[in-house]
Amino acid sequence: MKTTIFAAVAALLLPAAPLHAQAPAGIPGVLAPGVETELVQEGFVFTEGPVGTADGGLYFSDIRPNKIYRLDPDGKIVLVREQTNGANGLAVTKDGDLLAAEGDGKRVSKRSRDGTVTTVTDSADGKPFLSPNDLIIDSKGGIYITDPGPRPVVPGRPTYVYYLPAGAKQPIVIDDKIGRPNGLTLTNDGKTLIVDDTIGPIVFAYDVQGDGSVTGKRTFAQLRDIPEGKESGADGLALDRDGRVYITTVTGVQVLDAKGQYLGTIKVARQPANVAFAGPDKRMLYITAREGLYRVKMLSQGPDRVGK
Repeated sequence: MKTTIFAAVAALLLPAAPLHAQAPAGIPGVLAPGVETELVQEGFVFTEGPVGTADGGLYFSDIRPNKIYRLDPDGKIVLVREQTNGANGLAVTKDGDLLAAEGDGKRVSKRSRDGTVTTVTDSADGKPFLSPNDLIIDSKGGIYITDPGPRPVVPGRPTYVYYLPAGAKQPIVIDDKIGRPNGLTLTNDGKTLIVDDTIGPIVFAYDVQGDGSVTGKRTFAQLRDIPEGKESGADGLALDRDGRVYITTVTGVQVLDAKGQYLGTIKVARQPANVAFAGPDKRMLYITAREGLYRVKMLSQGPDRVGK
């Protein structure tokens, strides 16, 4: 496997600098009062796709330079893949393989542990993907995928949420009625799929069926404090062990309880794009935000499953 140490890795060995203090009261059960968001490393272009690994590390992507990095448990950042075709959202399989939603490659790819990259799926009903954005793996090995298409938004252009059953090559469409589907996650019991919309403030929920299909589309939550006339910027999602949902938005990382009730917002120095729990005990929340990778020590804990 070709592995290159990131040029500025030495900076990681220094204490991370506090960037933005949270509200004095914090968020009960989530964030202690006065805890500050920290910069881990900057100098990237557009960070995305964070996902924790079994050993406490973290993968994340830098979309525009077409690279995927790994933050090792000892604090080093290494380059693990180049020429990623605009890889955005990432997921880790039970076997330790790395899946990527390749926006420019118009496919979901798999990087095996030996470094081999193959295509998992690249079309539905014989039609190529538009620009896959994010993905999450269920307990059966099936994959939920969002495909909002590339920017700029084209009025009338279809968008999709797919489900790819384990071992299949062609996914099924489970929703084509969201303005711009982006981040998604599954509840801890796997019974509910949650999907957000980069354009609008509504976050949707669905009941997951035994075959991976979904029913019962409904509003899970409405995001707070979105400026009038602006997109919500709803992007990546994470879930904690108690079922709370963390959504990156134009205002920061909005935290919701398991019923979709708003609990508070974690502020970040740059607009965040995605979020994931990682570390040996999954009590560190990593946030990808434009040119930087950030982190914040949490009271809450990431889910007891592989990846996000």
